[in-house]
Amino acid sequence: MVLAAFLAGSLLGLEREYHSKPAGFRTMILITVGSALFTMLSVGMSTSGDRIASNIVTGVGFIGGGVIFKEGLNARGITSASAIWLAAAIGMAIGFQHFELAFIVTILALLVLIFLTRIEKRVHRWNEEKFYKVSFVRDVDAKESIEGFCTRKHIAFERVKLLKDNSGITVIYKIEAGHSRHRQLEAFLVESKEVLGFEV
Repeated sequence: MVLAAFLAGSLLGLEREYHSKPAGFRTMILITVGSALFTMLSVGMSTSGDRIASNIVTGVGFIGGGVIFKEGLNARGITSASAIWLAAAIGMAIGFQHFELAFIVTILALLVLIFLTRIEKRVHRWNEEKFYKVSFVRDVDAKESIEGFCTRKHIAFERVKLLKDNSGITVIYKIEAGHSRHRQLEAFLVESKEVLGFEV
C-alpha cells in the first residue's frame, strides 16, 4: 500500500515539478504516503475513522494554505493547494485499500492538470479576470480616464474600491477581457499622463 501511495504521489509530483510549481515531486510523495500511513494505522483502532480523516484534512489544509500567495492583486497557487488536498485524498483511499478508486482519481487528476491547463490558457486568451490598482492625480476624474477607455474598447469593468489621500486617488478595478485587451489597457495606463502608477 505504501508503494502504491508512493507511485500515485510520484505521478502527481512529476507534473507539478515539471511546471515548477510550489508543491513538487517530494511534497506530493510525502503527502500521499503520509495520508496512506495515517489511514492504515487507524484501521482496526478504536478511534473513529471519521476523526482520523478529519485530522488529515485539517493538517493538509495548513500545507495547502502555505502555497497560496498573492501576486499583485491576484491570488496564485490555488491549483497547487487543490492538488495537495487531492493527493491526501488519494493516499487515504489507498490506506483503506480502495486501489481502483485511487488509480482512477490519479489518472483523472493528471488529465485535469495536463490537458485542461491548455484549454484554460486558450480561454484566458478570450476572457480573463484581473484586478488593477490604479493611482490617478487628484484633480482627474477616474471615470474619464480608464473607465472611458474601457467603455470605448468594450472591456467589462467594475469599480471595486476607491481611496483618496493628499497625493491623489487610487481605484481598484475588476477587469474582464481577453489577453489582447489587457495588453492594450496596460499600454494605455503606461502612456497616460493622468495615471501616477498601477499594478495588476
